[in-house]
Amino acid sequence: MDLAQFREYCLGKADTIEDLPFGSDVLVFKVGGKMFALAALDEVPPTVNLKCDPDLALDLRDRHDEVRPGYHMNKKHWNTVEIEAGIPDIELRKMIDHSYELVVKGLPKVKVKLAARSRRSSTATRRARR
Repeated sequence: MDLAQFREYCLGKADTIEDLPFGSDVLVFKVGGKMFALAALDEVPPTVNLKCDPDLALDLRDRHDEVRPGYHMNKKHWNTVEIEAGIPDIELRKMIDHSYELVVKGLPKVKVKLAARSRRSSTATRRARR
């Protein structure tokens, strides 16, 4: 997965916005005002930070050399992942999904209901276009 595919996948998540709050070299993806992914735009190889359950974070770091404790983040809850270093795209998508779901789960109930309503309406809109 390259950086463009990563960005497209993140933006495909319901209610996701992208922002540059840390300057022009770090793209941040948020849902409900909370970060679930960050992409370093000037890193070679490309790296991203993804939120992760602490136990799963340790497991992913053990299984993949490309997964490290989150750079400039809480290392218990965030991983830094080299996205073009050989981790299969399906695994990367699972990591992104997990990060997004952790953040949505932590949102206040009102925001979660709004996100669910938005997901349903965006799914209905996509189906109507077919």
